[in-house]
Amino acid sequence: MPTVKVRNLKNKEVGEVTLSDAVFGAALNESLIHAAVMNYRANARAGTSATKTRGNVSGSGRKLWKQKGTGRARIASLRSPLWKGGGNVHGPQPRDWSYQMPKKMRRGALRSALSERLREGNIIIIDEFEFKNPKTSEFVGALAGLKLSDDKRKVVKTLIVDSLDNQNLVLSSRNVEKTTVTNSFGLNIYDIIYHEKLLISKSAIEEINQLLDPAREGAKEKESVEEKPKAKKAAKPKAEKAEEGMAEASAPTKEAKAADAAPPKKAKTEDASGQKPEKAPAKPKAKKEVSEEAAKDE
Repeated sequence: MPTVKVRNLKNKEVGEVTLSDAVFGAALNESLIHAAVMNYRANARAGTSATKTRGNVSGSGRKLWKQKGTGRARIASLRSPLWKGGGNVHGPQPRDWSYQMPKKMRRGALRSALSERLREGNIIIIDEFEFKNPKTSEFVGALAGLKLSDDKRKVVKTLIVDSLDNQNLVLSSRNVEKTTVTNSFGLNIYDIIYHEKLLISKSAIEEINQLLDPAREGAKEKESVEEKPKAKKAAKPKAEKAEEGMAEASAPTKEAKAADAAPPKKAKTEDASGQKPEKAPAKPKAKKEVSEEAAKDE
């Protein structure tokens, strides 16, 4: 892991800080950085430029002269692009230039750019940006102490990464050209490439290590993958309850079961005299006859 010395605003060493090798030790990937810069600039475009077509410009729709017989070229309208004051052809129209770039690619470009700035020696870790008053002179004096400015207020392109709650820093730096103040969450690829020097506070370095750590991204993906089966398991009992309810609704009641189990009642048959008719003689069983014949044969 790379180790960088921590300095104060008077350019004196006050300690050291260890940087994450995964964030500040990445290889240079120029194509990925270029793609991220182009995406940032495209998303920043307003896309509001527009020109007037022949349907938008003012002018009469009257035909100036007849189609034939004059010897001149035929004309339909003064608003034609061929005439002065007419409409424009194929001019720009309002549109949305933004497009989405994968999150892993954007963070990979940030890691690559920060690592290259560190290898160049253009990252300076500051212990704390502490200003008593929001004065531009104090801010420029601090930059001069860090050898980033001269007496004529000519400042090197500097990006300062610290908490935006530091109002004295924000107010004292907003009138200085080529200087930008942002926090670790607002860090973008364009600012890293545009500015020559990066002044990062010690607290902001810790936040950047956490935000751009690829192991943190992998842990989030695992959590999202594990949450999906849990959601399915939670949905199963509801479906089972619904099936049980359907089964209960379709199941026969106790009364219906008792009625099915009870033997059928015999219908009473009586003749005209009120006496029951004699029973018909039972048919001989075929099994017994067969058994008697078998016994005779034996």
